[in-house]
Amino acid sequence: MAGVYIHIPFCKQACHYCDFHFSTSLKKKEEMLLALEKELLMRKEELTGQVVDTIYFGGGTPSVLDTQETDRLIQTVLDHYVVGEDPEITLEANPDDLSSEKLGHFAVSKVNRLSIGVQSFFDEDLRFMNRAHNAEQARATLAMAREQFDNISIDLIYGIPIAEDERWKQNIEIALSYQVPHISSYALTVEPGTALKKFIDKGIVPEVDDEKAEAQFRHLVTTLESAGFLHYELSNFGKPGYFSRNNTAYWQGKTYLGIGPSAHSFNGQQRSWNISNNTLYIKGIQQGRLPAETEILTQRDLYNEYVMTGLRTMWGVSLQRIEQEFGSHFREYLLRQAERHLEDQYLYLDGDTLRVSLKGKFLSDGLAADLFMLPLEKKT
Repeated sequence: MAGVYIHIPFCKQACHYCDFHFSTSLKKKEEMLLALEKELLMRKEELTGQVVDTIYFGGGTPSVLDTQETDRLIQTVLDHYVVGEDPEITLEANPDDLSSEKLGHFAVSKVNRLSIGVQSFFDEDLRFMNRAHNAEQARATLAMAREQFDNISIDLIYGIPIAEDERWKQNIEIALSYQVPHISSYALTVEPGTALKKFIDKGIVPEVDDEKAEAQFRHLVTTLESAGFLHYELSNFGKPGYFSRNNTAYWQGKTYLGIGPSAHSFNGQQRSWNISNNTLYIKGIQQGRLPAETEILTQRDLYNEYVMTGLRTMWGVSLQRIEQEFGSHFREYLLRQAERHLEDQYLYLDGDTLRVSLKGKFLSDGLAADLFMLPLEKKT
């Protein structure tokens, strides 16, 4: 099974924390749609012999498109790729884009899953992040969406400097009241070059408190698990049967094709990424060339990739798979590197599988980095 990711690089306004590729000008929207269609045609041979199980519209803000525009792109995939009988087709959307009429149109379109960027149910937080919607729109949109869609995910952000623990707890309770089957939740991070980074450097807003973020994360995990959600990936919680098939495929190392500016692709042996510039992307595609860079992954790279994604998930890292795919040296190295984290109970062995404990979950990425094999490590 394979996935197709389509990057829609447009937003109404820039969120203060965001470092994804996007433009706030929609002047080139039609040119971009034509380029996305053409790239899909140019690259169809890359998925020869594979069945597309997921189509995912990310961004940016894909909900700036209307249903005719999304259906154009979906139909291009259906016409030129081998697609499974019941593909998961996800649209990322912001509450302010989803009027009752537009939701109704999407409900009868080929889109069958919504990922709604709520982030918070409180206006103070939304203003801090410079979101385009307000709390009332978030609530109204979710209520309407629940009437039209069964498969809905919402995004929430924790660790916001101005949001105390009690407000975070209320955010979770409000989310649960809408009975959505999937929640993605991320720690607010300060990325270089963002407005948030500049505000913190100038002392306009307080710095992110890692201890506070970790406490809010722990409350999130225990609350959602008590409500019947499975914490199947570091930032993702789903009811049984509602895991994101698109994201699960990524974490399990399956092939995905990234279409659009800044989109990444992976085929099991190499990774590629398109240029993060709308004008240069469109120009390249119009000229019949893909403006992208490619990296051939070494055995060490593939080992590191598996450790990183495996530790973030409920499936963990299989020692047997490490030995089968990479050799006994990698298995021995992994256990040697993991030893102190096992002693500190951040990691634990569940039979033949290395997993992250509740104590270590918030530190998953750092723990994975400690298990990486660096270039100077001699392989046999």
